[in-house]
Amino acid sequence: MSMAPQSRVRVMVVEDSLVVRQLLVHIIGSDPRLVVAAAVSSAEEALQEIGRIQPDVVSMDIRLPGMDGLEATRRIMADHPTPIVVIASSIEDSSLKISMNALRAGALTVVEKPVGLSSDGYAAIASTICTQLFIMSQVPVVRQRSFAPWREAAAPKREPEWSAMRPSIMGIAASTGGPPALAKVLGALPPDFPLPIFLVQHMGAPFLEGFASWLNGLVPLEVRLAQDQEIPKPGQVYVAPGDRHLLLSSAGTLKLSAEPPLGNQRPSATMLFQSMARSLGRRGLGVILTGMGEDGAQGLVELRQAGGYVVAEDESTAVVYGMPAAAARMGGVNVSLPLDLIAPRILRMARGESE
Repeated sequence: MSMAPQSRVRVMVVEDSLVVRQLLVHIIGSDPRLVVAAAVSSAEEALQEIGRIQPDVVSMDIRLPGMDGLEATRRIMADHPTPIVVIASSIEDSSLKISMNALRAGALTVVEKPVGLSSDGYAAIASTICTQLFIMSQVPVVRQRSFAPWREAAAPKREPEWSAMRPSIMGIAASTGGPPALAKVLGALPPDFPLPIFLVQHMGAPFLEGFASWLNGLVPLEVRLAQDQEIPKPGQVYVAPGDRHLLLSSAGTLKLSAEPPLGNQRPSATMLFQSMARSLGRRGLGVILTGMGEDGAQGLVELRQAGGYVVAEDESTAVVYGMPAAAARMGGVNVSLPLDLIAPRILRMARGESE
């Protein structure tokens, strides 16, 4: 292998706020993998310059004066296909809605907008932005239809906006690398989270009780091992016990099953999500995090076909991008998000706050 330094990824920044633009230029400029090729303040300017600059990746603001980032994304994908990373404020619902539409228009991912050097989590957000820009710059994009396995356009039929139906139960699954990821997602939910949560974590049977009490001590929600025929309550996390499948019965109660393992797994995430698809349809919310293998993927395909909504952990944060990748590849995912963005998304959905 030659020792020539790999050429740096050229980023075009589109951002109308001078402060945020300077911040992004600073963040990108301090990452050795990246270089700022141009920084512009409007979509019109971006479209005018992109042919000349030919960046490897575009960092796109969504709320721009004049033409918005959604329309800019559409036009770039039509005329100069380039990987686009949308940088959206995580607090404004309207920008969130537009950024979801930007994914459909061909943007590859949405990351949180930094709000200043001193803000909490600045380093994490800065590092996420750079990593996403770098990873996405490597993705081959094609005219109008970007390569994005989790794009909502992959759905067989036009589904309602994800806010149209408020979910009633959430299922979440993880394997390799799961415990810290679950702690991060569940730890960011408030104690009054309005949904019951069914949790499948692949782990040796003897460890699951300890895992549940570890998680219970870390997060605001109440976490414990699930019991057969319990009635699920909001804000409670029901962990599949060792060597038993955790299902939602047609009566809406918890069901523990000693059916044979599926794909060598008991508990099986796929069996949990299949039971949710049957009992909940559009009212099911599925979440899949880091993990080896394909458990969960088939169940999420069925949940999504039944009208439910599925959030997967994005490759940029997954310790092992196996289970979420399989679900995305099979069409069982509505949106892939970095770990930090998953809890805010499910909280808004659970509260029906997304319109």
